[in-house]
Amino acid sequence: MIELPAGLPPELVPLSWLLGVWEGSGVLDYAIGDETITREFGHRLSFSHDGLPYLNYSSYTWLEPEEGSDEEKTPLATESGYWRLHRPQGDGDAGPGLVPAISGTPYSDAESVENLRNANGAFDVEVTLVHPGGVAELYLGQVAGPRIDLATDAVVRSATAKPYAAATRLYGLVDNHLLWAWDIAALGLDLRTHASGRLARVE
Repeated sequence: MIELPAGLPPELVPLSWLLGVWEGSGVLDYAIGDETITREFGHRLSFSHDGLPYLNYSSYTWLEPEEGSDEEKTPLATESGYWRLHRPQGDGDAGPGLVPAISGTPYSDAESVENLRNANGAFDVEVTLVHPGGVAELYLGQVAGPRIDLATDAVVRSATAKPYAAATRLYGLVDNHLLWAWDIAALGLDLRTHASGRLARVE
């Protein structure tokens, strides 16, 4: 059973099962030409909220030493961003910039949030992620119970970033573990398997 934290905006209830700090391991399995890179990695993931209608997200991964090696864990990648229901912004929402909301919260109770369900009975979601290597992603998808399916709607790269064109992600809560899978189209290749993991809530 998931205990909802005090002050959680009603529109975050469909995403509330993500809240907390998760840690575990995963497998990187990515084919580049005739070579396949396969490595195990550790993963720490955090979802939090600060009373506003979105979840704060951060992710940190590290390569585990290869079997028989005396090497130490190696930092691998980080990313951060925001997760929210995909809905129109109005006078009850802050922004752009530092402009405060000028009316009451538009989705202040469970009934108003229920009206956001799509034709499939799920909730549309929007996820914005930023990577330190000069890449930003906008994902659109849906949350249906304890499952989230996402696909990139836009990818922005700086002039110095490595080629990265598109991605899909899948998250699911199974036996109190957060399972995820990430496919990418990068380095001139089409969309293909990239990485997956299994995490347990630690906080």
